[in-house]
Amino acid sequence: MNTTITSNGLPVLPQPKGNQGTAAQPATGTTEAAPAAAADDSVKLTDSARALHEAAKGGVDSGIDTKRVEQVRQALANGSYKIDAGRIADGLLSLEGQISGKP
Repeated sequence: MNTTITSNGLPVLPQPKGNQGTAAQPATGTTEAAPAAAADDSVKLTDSARALHEAAKGGVDSGIDTKRVEQVRQALANGSYKIDAGRIADGLLSLEGQISGKP
């Protein structure tokens, strides 16, 4: 059984070369290759992306307390980590108040 999928008015994008004619990538009959990246292409990272990148690098300036992380990891592993449900609930209520604008 064959099913034809139409573009529904959307532009048809060029398909990458290789594996043409397979079920995953049907042959389109075009011989155009995707254009090479221009020399003036650039990427701009947001402040949040930069902060995440710095945190992922780790190190002294990452702001992550690696000793505390290891303590929590060990407590979770041996079952001694205690969860304070009241403190979590208070934090969620406080966050909800901040979001809704109520003190």
